[in-house]
Amino acid sequence: MPLVPMRQILDEAAKGGYGVGAFNVNNMEQLQAIIQAANDTNSPVIVQASRGALKYSKMIYLKKLMEAAVEEYPHIPLAMHLDHGNGVDTCKMAIDLGFTSVMMDGSLKSDGKSPATFEENVEVTRKVVELAHPLGVTVEGELGCLGGIEDGHGAGLEGDAVNEHLTDPGQAEEFVKLTGVDALAVAIGTSHGAYKSGRKDPKTGEILPPALAMDRIHEIHKRMPNCHMVMHGSSSVPKELVDIINQYGGKMPGTFGIAVEQIQDGIKHGVRKINVDTDSRLAITGAIRKVFFETPEKFDMRDYLKPAREAAYAVYVARCKAFGQAGHAGDYTPITLDDMKKVYGY
Repeated sequence: MPLVPMRQILDEAAKGGYGVGAFNVNNMEQLQAIIQAANDTNSPVIVQASRGALKYSKMIYLKKLMEAAVEEYPHIPLAMHLDHGNGVDTCKMAIDLGFTSVMMDGSLKSDGKSPATFEENVEVTRKVVELAHPLGVTVEGELGCLGGIEDGHGAGLEGDAVNEHLTDPGQAEEFVKLTGVDALAVAIGTSHGAYKSGRKDPKTGEILPPALAMDRIHEIHKRMPNCHMVMHGSSSVPKELVDIINQYGGKMPGTFGIAVEQIQDGIKHGVRKINVDTDSRLAITGAIRKVFFETPEKFDMRDYLKPAREAAYAVYVARCKAFGQAGHAGDYTPITLDDMKKVYGY
């Protein structure tokens, strides 16, 4: 079975009332861990590559790895998604390589740093939709700006600046209508990376977890019950993973993530795609540090990449179960991009 359109995975998730993890991939070990976890939990899954990952691994290598995953596990619905595309050309390049879904992040200008106007966002996102839908390819857009920076992409917002760029529910309704996107990434106070919060206790100065505007998700879902929302920056940054890194020589103080319970609340109110990257990075880094610390004589990359892959696998299994996608891979017959063209009316 070829790679499937992400739109089908999201539509089916909406029918079943669950969310689907979208896991970022940079190398073979990560992808092997993702697809093994999807197989072992019988989960549909979204594998995505950021522009930073594409620069590191090159698009063609990631594409071939994903094709290998599909060949090994043909019964698992798998979508290949471009994360944070910064322009029409980047999205077109991914589509030409066989990606079944692309994100046009028009919330920022093409430099990937400066916030764009609503009108600029609508214009560039609509162009990508007009390019992608006739080919059966799914399009994710973003309204509002997230905090933090991921692979050099992001406005680097912190504190009050994050709150000033949250998604406006009224604008969200207009944005979806004007662009025709299949999925909408919403800004509710999440941030990329492990350091998601600039909030401090006014008395102790201690860093507090990020405050999420879940009411924005609730309101958007009320206005558009059929809109597939996306939560970016949704790694939970488990303390136990950070502790392993720090135990074996790392220095990661003040890290916070998004509580799984908050993500599950979002899923109940229309969130269908949940982006997770940092958690697997933490697991991989901790496992590698442990090997180097306990057996400094090791030099064979297999000695540290195997436990790294196993640690990432455990994260993916946990997320597939927490998001509710576990057990749903066989609920439907995957369709092709050609099938999806007809759904779009082409």
